Amino acid sequence: MGGPRGAGWVAAGLLLGAGACYCIYRLTRGRRRGDRELGIRSSKSAEDLTDGSYDDVLNAEQLQKLLYLLESAEDPVIIERALITLGNNAAFSVNQAIIRELGGIPIVANKINHSNQSIKEKALNALNNLSVNVENQIKIKIYISQVCEDVFSGPLNSAVQLAGLRLLTNMTVTNDHQHMLHSYITDLFQVLLTGNGNTKVDSSFLSLYDSHVAKEILLRVLTLFQNIKNCLKIEGHLAAQPTFTEGSLFFLLHGEECAQKIRALVDHHDAEVKEKVVTVIPKI
Repeated sequence: MGGPRGAGWVAAGLLLGAGACYCIYRLTRGRRRGDRELGIRSSKSAEDLTDGSYDDVLNAEQLQKLLYLLESAEDPVIIERALITLGNNAAFSVNQAIIRELGGIPIVANKINHSNQSIKEKALNALNNLSVNVENQIKIKIYISQVCEDVFSGPLNSAVQLAGLRLLTNMTVTNDHQHMLHSYITDLFQVLLTGNGNTKVDSSFLSLYDSHVAKEILLRVLTLFQNIKNCLKIEGHLAAQPTFTEGSLFFLLHGEECAQKIRALVDHHDAEVKEKVVTVIPKI
């Protein structure tokens, strides 16, 4: 795992430490289905969908109207409201696919170039929800370098920085895109060492390893543990690593409490969880 890809694993581990909780709790969202009728037109009804009074999950026709509005609008207020509405609807798995099929990912991603920091943040939040879908990640990955530049060149602990970290966290939970972060290791260290509480992890995070937690969440946090352990090894040897700050994800995952919780999961009732635990235990 040497070279850029090995370095990318280290970067991904650091990144996961900065934003892991955001990714995990996203899995608790529900799912609904929408009508998949297609249509292309923008009208006042598209703006009506963004005024906060429309509570239903949007269907394909409404999403296309909203994307057209987002692409054509110049008023920052309308753009921001459209991004918020799209981001909220992208929390549902069916809409993650619909927005991709409607060509919505480039339209949303274009707004991360906006000079208005609030619009930039809302665009990153929408991309973060869209990135839960693996097929969407293939389209979103071309924006990783730009997101990194924005995250590490902007003000520390800013809303844009935290939104960018959440997106990069989702994009690097698996190994597919971790190597794209190898150039940003120094910047990731800087964020983790100097950031405020928003870039650290509360000890309650370990409760996600309890046996009563939903299967999909258990599998995700076990994968997180596995990836972080892997990223601290390069070609079979422990990589040079900083002293772990108390309260950081590294500190929690290297502690005895975490090890005990993972060992206890070997008796979990779900076969897939038990299989995952067997692959993780040798890394404790």
